[in-house]
Amino acid sequence: MLAFAPLGFFPLALLSFALLVHFWVGATPRRAFWSGYAFGLGLFLAGVSWVYVSLHTFGAMPLPLAALATFLFCAFLALFPAAAGWLQARIPAHSHVRACLLIPAAWTLFEWLRSWIFTGFPWLSMGYASVGWPLQGYAPLLGVFGLSFITVSLAGMAWLVFRRQRRVVFAAGLVAIIGVGEALRSIQWTQPAGEPVRAALLQGNIEQDLKFRPERYAAILATYVRLAESTGAKLIVFPETSIPRFLDHVEPDFLQRLESVAKRNGGDLLLGVPYRTRSDEYFNSVISLGSSPPQAYHKSHLVPFGEFIPPGFGWVLGVLQVPLSDFSRGGYDQRPLGAAGQRVAVNVCYEDAFGDEIARRARDATILVNVSNVAWFGDSLAPAQHLQIARLRAVETGRMHLAATNTGITAAIDRDGRVLARLPQFTEAHLEVSAQGYSGATPYTRYADWPVVIVSLLVLAGALLVARRALSR
Repeated sequence: MLAFAPLGFFPLALLSFALLVHFWVGATPRRAFWSGYAFGLGLFLAGVSWVYVSLHTFGAMPLPLAALATFLFCAFLALFPAAAGWLQARIPAHSHVRACLLIPAAWTLFEWLRSWIFTGFPWLSMGYASVGWPLQGYAPLLGVFGLSFITVSLAGMAWLVFRRQRRVVFAAGLVAIIGVGEALRSIQWTQPAGEPVRAALLQGNIEQDLKFRPERYAAILATYVRLAESTGAKLIVFPETSIPRFLDHVEPDFLQRLESVAKRNGGDLLLGVPYRTRSDEYFNSVISLGSSPPQAYHKSHLVPFGEFIPPGFGWVLGVLQVPLSDFSRGGYDQRPLGAAGQRVAVNVCYEDAFGDEIARRARDATILVNVSNVAWFGDSLAPAQHLQIARLRAVETGRMHLAATNTGITAAIDRDGRVLARLPQFTEAHLEVSAQGYSGATPYTRYADWPVVIVSLLVLAGALLVARRALSR
């Protein structure tokens, strides 16, 4: 867990997986399943315990029920590492092949499956631990799951070195892979597009438990007007649902005032606000106001129970008090917004945890913008983990990534994953940065996760085929 943000000490990931390799090599499928389950349960209980905060503190779910729901969620997630352990143990293989190829392939495949089953939860994918470290250089080629494969493979090599099995060969391989990763970090996969634009990222620091109270509405509008009018930036970005009221119920004078600020600065403003259609569908949206024609982005990857209720779970609404918890899903192929002379690929909250989706949107964009309200998780690990995820999205796509959040972490991230500037959490402020747009494509934006998934499947299938041929002789 300490390999992830906020500590982000990548060598601990290698040590943890070297221990897992030790338990899995030579284990029966049953034993590998349960050791993998224990590994996963510990990882997720430590890493996503902030789910409890959203359920109990802000969702008003009774404490015992929120604790049970959090445990069951982590227990479900732990099934994926357990299944990876079971699968690799079912395939006969030499310890060298198992440690360096079979275990990484099985782990990566089930990590990828976790990213889309039941709409997906790719949080704490092991590749994120390599942000800021040499393996980050592989991200524009292979994405987060490629980094996961390499991380687990390096751990297998480290285990073999420790066990003195072909020590020189595997030590040399370990050093070479890390060295190539560091060299790849110097490659610039994209090119600057036009001149930099001055951008302001607003952080209103609105308390989550007070945000939707009617008596707080006027104060929230005043906060954001004050922040917007205090900057001369050409691109102004508000957080997710910064205005806690449907757009058609927001006072026209307020919207005109915001639009006049954007036009005064010669640019545009991106406003997070719930958007309702005439057919009474409503979306978690970002609209543009200012010099460019009005545009909108509607969030397409929704959070189960937080933004939509799966069929058969309507009873949850009686227990979990979450405002606006049944959004409609936006279109899959929405175009970037034209704002302040840039083509802005907008994503909302944890949408940026899905690298393949961000890669698809980045192809026609010059800048990535994420708007979030991580106040749902209080003072927990979630904001730091979310920033780590955003840093890898910037590297994978070769695009600058701007994150505007309600309570933090509001930050500007360059295409190499460096955090250029950030605001302290739980403060009301705006962050002004020089935002450079980029054009061009990394290999990952073209092919997404498919090369790594296919290689993992081929490794597993190839090892199984070799084992069956050996048994038939």
